Amino acid sequence: METGRARALAGTALVGGGALTILGFVAAEALYPGYSAADQRISALGAASAPAASQTTFNATMVLSGLLVAFTAYALGSVYERPLFPGVFAVTGVGVVGVGVFPTQTGALHYVAAFVAFGGLGLSALAAAATVRGPMRYVSAALGVAELAAFVAFVSLGGGTPLGIGGLERWVAYLGLAWVLAFGGFLLGGVDAS
Repeated sequence: METGRARALAGTALVGGGALTILGFVAAEALYPGYSAADQRISALGAASAPAASQTTFNATMVLSGLLVAFTAYALGSVYERPLFPGVFAVTGVGVVGVGVFPTQTGALHYVAAFVAFGGLGLSALAAAATVRGPMRYVSAALGVAELAAFVAFVSLGGGTPLGIGGLERWVAYLGLAWVLAFGGFLLGGVDAS
């Protein structure tokens, strides 16, 4: 695939996937009466105990977003010579798909997928920082470190913060999504990143 086309497709997929994920979270929350963003995890939106509309919205969002991330990894292989960055991003996409395919009631499969998705977003941002030039290198490094720090806090502290377990998990998710949207815009901006 030609580099300019690959960059445009990857950027479009990232911006689309990031926006889809945010809107999917918001829609699933609206379709779940009594849902608490502080007291419940994000994945509760797709659990068997959630209303059917919330389950369908959340799980479909995760599968579609994960497929967009996996497609982005494929396209990035035509943009960057270093295979580490697209490889880490591909694994992240598999994790995101897994969150939707294996809802929280599936136990270990869900938690492994969520771990891969969250950890993969932070590692993808750091891999991007090691790959690109210019200001996006620093933006990627900062957001990658912040997302991984929030992920460690989420795993170690759980609901033991004023944000609650759901609020702290949103720090992890939204820092990762901030990087996805920023990097997508970077690719679409046509900045020489190779």
